[in-house]
Amino acid sequence: MKKIGTPESGSRVSLTRELVLRAALTIIDEGGLDALSMRLLGTRLGVEAMSLYNHVANKDDIIDGVLDLVVEEIAIPAVSDDWRAAMKERAFSAWVAFKRHPWASALMDSRLSSSPSRLRYFDAILGTLSRAGFSLELAARAFSILDCYVYGFGRQSLNMVSSGEKEPEKRAEAFSENIPDQAYPHLAKMTEFAMKQSYDEDADFEFGIELILDGLERLVAG
Repeated sequence: MKKIGTPESGSRVSLTRELVLRAALTIIDEGGLDALSMRLLGTRLGVEAMSLYNHVANKDDIIDGVLDLVVEEIAIPAVSDDWRAAMKERAFSAWVAFKRHPWASALMDSRLSSSPSRLRYFDAILGTLSRAGFSLELAARAFSILDCYVYGFGRQSLNMVSSGEKEPEKRAEAFSENIPDQAYPHLAKMTEFAMKQSYDEDADFEFGIELILDGLERLVAG
């Protein structure tokens, strides 16, 4: 299959910033941030690495631009009276985006520069909470706890897949083999329960989001 940003045989690519960033996104999704280099990016695009600098300043500029592409995949809350539904939609959308790009969540709050895409995203979330009656302090805490949950859930899912066993039931079965029932009776029962269940990742994610939103709703109402 043709890679994003790779020219067809015999054709000459006309570089744009968008094309460079899309090709970089593919490289990072395939091999992580460490896989990205100007030489490899130039090879993917069928150009000399030096020609990339007509469209991007350096590798940091590429990473910022690629992160913007990920942020643009996340649903920005619309102006609505239903802040809870907006936050839930945003959380699910962010989780899906970070599943597609597992490296991105670690960069969201660590980059020193901020683009219009990220600023618009952050501002829309804070605006939704502000209109719902959240104080600045409570809005900041709500934003933080929701993102901590989204990032953490995504990281846990990624670690499970990286363990080699993609099906939770099989992981539980393998784990149970190392649990002495008499020494750890509660853990043994829970593992046996997990082995009999069909794991629903969406339902698990929603359960946690609803708990957080329940708590925030009580706080803002009070």
